[in-house]
Amino acid sequence: MTELFTSRRRAMRGFTLIELLVTVAVAVILISIAVPNYRSYVQRANRSDATTAILRIAAAQEKFYIQNNTYTTDLGSTGLGIPSTNNEYYDLAVTAGADGLTVGYVATATPKTGGRQADDTDCQSFTLNERGVRGSSPKGPSVCWR
Repeated sequence: MTELFTSRRRAMRGFTLIELLVTVAVAVILISIAVPNYRSYVQRANRSDATTAILRIAAAQEKFYIQNNTYTTDLGSTGLGIPSTNNEYYDLAVTAGADGLTVGYVATATPKTGGRQADDTDCQSFTLNERGVRGSSPKGPSVCWR
């Protein structure tokens, strides 16, 4: 009877410390690869918050121009009625622009200080003017506006 109890005990020993450490090491390696990739994907997806808001500003500017024969720099309720982005990852601004022949505007979105997008080093600002010319820095519109 004692032999039967001893053999069952050996069969149900569980994991050794080495097996547990190897499993933890593999999990840590997988997490260290996955988290930065996920973070860059989320940043790229959150850029749509800026581009959507700027395109809404452009549409509101054209409507304002039709009604008032001028563009506005007021994003509030008396102007365009677009005070912030949908998820509030970006600060919005509209400045008057002049190229010598026509008076226009430049809509800009920059990440909020300390916000989720503040460490997005590829796209720190998005711009769009009255002619529909898109811009972004430090990388160009082909990277940031897609």
